[in-house]
Amino acid sequence: MEIKAIIWDLGGVLIDWNPKYVFTETYFESAEKRDYFFTHICTNDWNEEQDAGRSIVEATQELVAAHPGWEKAIRDYYGRWTEMLKSPIYDTVEIFRHLKDSNKYKLYALTNWQANLFDIALVRYDFLHWFDGRVVSGEEKTRKPFPEFYQRLLTRYNINPAEALFIDDNLRNVKAAEDLGIKSIHFQSPEQLKQEFRNISVF
Repeated sequence: MEIKAIIWDLGGVLIDWNPKYVFTETYFESAEKRDYFFTHICTNDWNEEQDAGRSIVEATQELVAAHPGWEKAIRDYYGRWTEMLKSPIYDTVEIFRHLKDSNKYKLYALTNWQANLFDIALVRYDFLHWFDGRVVSGEEKTRKPFPEFYQRLLTRYNINPAEALFIDDNLRNVKAAEDLGIKSIHFQSPEQLKQEFRNISVF
């Protein structure tokens, strides 16, 4: 079927966000300590609890209580969060701009993002206001890769999954979309995305 809607992930696709901009190679005494911090303290699973609506204050206080020896690093995770939020991924934004200007597709955002922190991105990046609609995990109290999160976007904006294309840099999230019948692209670079679009006559 003809593609009528393109659904975008944000972090890692349109926006350069990475905790390692704060937790650099010199932040900890060793690379092993940094690896331990991300594997056992401020893990991806822990961060995703906040993406799904948990308070960053509550999450931080509980983690400090459980790991007092890591207090500074734990507090820096959200205390210095804006330093993790870097520039747009300009080449991807240009692809997005081209599609917006073409008026051929409805464009939507489906993002795992803590609600209050997403407000910062809305102030910082004008292109986040170009979407025809968006669904933000922190506002919905659920997240990718759970099927109900994708379904909320489809239902809210009356999107036929067979007429949609989804882009995400996380393969787990891509596979979840495909399980719902949404054609998907695993984003790796703007150049790769542009070629994928050309392959299916989107760009």
